Amino acid sequence: MPAPLQLEHNASWKQRFRLPEIFGMQISQANPERGLLTSNVSGQYRLYAWHVSTGEQVCLTNKAEGVWFGVLSPDGRYVYYLDDQQGDEIGHLARVPYEGGSPEDITPHMPPYGVPFESEVFGLSISRQANMLGFSTATEDGSHLYCMELGPAGEPGTPRKLYDATKLIIGPRLSSGGELAVLASTEFGEGMQYGLLAFDLAGGRVIATLQDKGSSMIPLMFSPLAGDMRFLASTNRSGYSRPVLWNPRTGERRDIPLTELEGEVYPCDWSNDGKRLLLKQFSAAVPQLYVYDLESDRLKRLAHPAYGYIGNVQFSATGAIYANCDDSTHPSQFVLLDEETGEQLRVVMAPAEPPPGRPLRSISFPSSDGQMIQAWLGVPEGSGPFPTIMETHGGPDAVATGGFRPSAQAWLDHGFAYVTVNYHGSTSFGRAFQEKIWGNPGYWEVEDMVAARKWLVENGIAHPRQVFTTGWSWGGYLTLHSLSLYPDLWAGGMAGIAVADCALCWEDEADTLKAYDVALFKGTPQERSEVYRAASPITYAEQVVAPIFIIQGRNDTRCPPRQVEVYEAKMKALGKDIEVHWFDAGHISMDTERQILDQELFMRFAYRVLGPLA
Repeated sequence: MPAPLQLEHNASWKQRFRLPEIFGMQISQANPERGLLTSNVSGQYRLYAWHVSTGEQVCLTNKAEGVWFGVLSPDGRYVYYLDDQQGDEIGHLARVPYEGGSPEDITPHMPPYGVPFESEVFGLSISRQANMLGFSTATEDGSHLYCMELGPAGEPGTPRKLYDATKLIIGPRLSSGGELAVLASTEFGEGMQYGLLAFDLAGGRVIATLQDKGSSMIPLMFSPLAGDMRFLASTNRSGYSRPVLWNPRTGERRDIPLTELEGEVYPCDWSNDGKRLLLKQFSAAVPQLYVYDLESDRLKRLAHPAYGYIGNVQFSATGAIYANCDDSTHPSQFVLLDEETGEQLRVVMAPAEPPPGRPLRSISFPSSDGQMIQAWLGVPEGSGPFPTIMETHGGPDAVATGGFRPSAQAWLDHGFAYVTVNYHGSTSFGRAFQEKIWGNPGYWEVEDMVAARKWLVENGIAHPRQVFTTGWSWGGYLTLHSLSLYPDLWAGGMAGIAVADCALCWEDEADTLKAYDVALFKGTPQERSEVYRAASPITYAEQVVAPIFIIQGRNDTRCPPRQVEVYEAKMKALGKDIEVHWFDAGHISMDTERQILDQELFMRFAYRVLGPLA
């Protein structure tokens, strides 16, 4: 049975939420004393100038709704970010001097726009010599690529539009001297399969394309060397992501197959001398770092500690590697690793020690199609079966790792088992696994949730009448969808920033998301009405049995409010047990106390549903 609900201000689970989270590390290439961090040390996510040698952090943004992501210019002069309105992810690119100051709108004469951010590639890039800036936008008439020259003092020029697309784009990435830009586009692929386009920025024209038929390529970075036009990307034509080097000027291509490695291998950085690549392998959602020597074709495994999650990693100017890492019981910290061995040299920055927690372990089980599904499981003290929380991550093209989750530990503190499932559509399990949901979203993900529940019950971990589903964004959608498709399996559902009606969501969502949904559903709601209907929880409202609690943002342009309002009205008209709690922000709450409140609301709901059983 669950433990008594702990709501005091200094409860252990609240302490974990309040530990400063530090991520998004970037270090200036030309001035390695200057770095950029995203942190919630103030209680809200903001951008901080990080003085690398001293560790001092100076806040650069003070937007009431917070700022989640920024770009540090290679010369360390400016920090760029999207200045939106109350978290709606629509606005203008702005920049602030590294020393601090007032933000400057770099596109004051353009109408508001969104900036694509897919596969960890933000739609803004600055050449290593800081003489050229490129960015992509999404508006109601499609996606667009722009570039602008930067003057000797960094002053921005007039944006020039180089490319229009009706489908998805990622990037751009600029060469060291600002001569070329590479962009990924789905214009000549299927679904969300990207190919590369290279642009000559002086002439404003496409000079080369690269596509792997039936697979996808993600743009990463140009060589750091001046005049070197080799471009680093990843391709999954083998079935798993692998590095590839391409010279758009000569057409030369060099694949790095790494057949000795299992799972996905993602390039993370290119050494300043142009000789080595820093690679991150994901096998069964477990990260491992490697260094690859381009001259000798030698792969070296770094013997670093076993981390549950490794985020940003970057070569330092001193021959070491900066890494952002954590595990299931310790929050994110920055460490310095030896480039030759992977040995952890020192902790550069870490929060205070958290209250003791329960570890997560990897499990696997077969889904209804026989495919093995990986998940992370934590169990509380005592013996089962336990009331159980099943979480599904957002995305869907993302992955749950064995990293730190204050929400997971909060449930474990209260005597719940906790599992987070890497369902079909998740990244790092290969192309076929990720693409299986294309054209039929929602179905296979829920099948995997059902398989997870079956495994948990059969192994004496989950009480069959006390399994709750939960998740945020796509995970919120899957929460509602699972309650619809398999209504008798769940005690209740707790959905955050969810999708309840896929067609209505498409009508209201930001232009950056419209193209994504067209690729995922393989068409618009007009072209694929039956697919959108079948994928929508509102279609099956009559079937829902379990109580539902939803937390939704009023300014969310990814999962807009209207479709949840319609869903709530229909459910109430049917006499269903549903409650919607609204907050005045966008897709992500960047306020720590707001996150604590959200967790408390979910726990209060679960305890209400369990009633006398608790």
